Amino acid sequence: MISHLRKNEHLNKEMQVFDTIKELQAAISIQKGTSKKVGFVPTMGALHKGHLSLVELALKENEVVVVSIFVNPTQFNNPDDLKNYPRTLESDLELLKDLSPDFVFAPAVDEIYPAKGIVKPAVNLGLLEKTMEGKHRPCHFNGVVQVVARLFEIVQPDKAYFGSKDFQQLAVIKEMTRQLKLPIEIASGETIRDADGLAMSSRNVLLSAEQRSEASGISKALFYIRDNWKVKSAAELCSEAIRRIEKNGLMKVEYLELADSNTLETIHSFDQSPVPRIFTAVQVGKVRLIDNIGIIKGDD
Repeated sequence: MISHLRKNEHLNKEMQVFDTIKELQAAISIQKGTSKKVGFVPTMGALHKGHLSLVELALKENEVVVVSIFVNPTQFNNPDDLKNYPRTLESDLELLKDLSPDFVFAPAVDEIYPAKGIVKPAVNLGLLEKTMEGKHRPCHFNGVVQVVARLFEIVQPDKAYFGSKDFQQLAVIKEMTRQLKLPIEIASGETIRDADGLAMSSRNVLLSAEQRSEASGISKALFYIRDNWKVKSAAELCSEAIRRIEKNGLMKVEYLELADSNTLETIHSFDQSPVPRIFTAVQVGKVRLIDNIGIIKGDD
């Protein structure tokens, strides 16, 4: 066990941090033996308020909460992206200290992927891995499925929590859970944004001050589409949104697409779906940011 033991006097509970499967499972087993429901929040660390909101939700809805911190190498199709991904375990533990989940699991790569290997889950993601993130990051979702299935196998949670900023990933995990017939409820938390609208992301810490200021234009462009969908066509709004994002030359849109929230199928007009959603990925220098926002039609 990693030499960390946190205690929140207000909650009168200890937060234990493990780096081995054996010790984590032993601790969870004791709790499951008393029929306590286990909530699970998988993360790749570099925690921010978005992650913490998921932990808070899990604490409200479960008697035992596990948070994992693991930078998964199999979901990175760019080696430099993996190398540069922020790793901040000590500060992550400090952030979790006040919330005090029961267990934090912070394993090494060979603990999750032992040398003898593990069986990869047989999941057919269909369209989910062929559009947007799946199209632009080949094999990315195969890595997501591999690690989440592995973590689910280790933790055996009753309920698992994921953020809506990674909306397509959320859909992938729901589909994986359905196909593998796992007895786990998948819950989502809303996208948490900074005051200027930028979606909170672990990658935001890699931005320079100028890039960080510019990056707020991503959400503003999406809000522009959301607020004007009744008066302009989807093509006009998407073109204008891209122009706004790229106007200063510091950002480059990788994709900006309209899709159905339920199927993630690409659509070309707001009338094609009762729940349209706009998705984008933007390169800000060497940092790649994603965001999405739903368009609420309501009653006309």
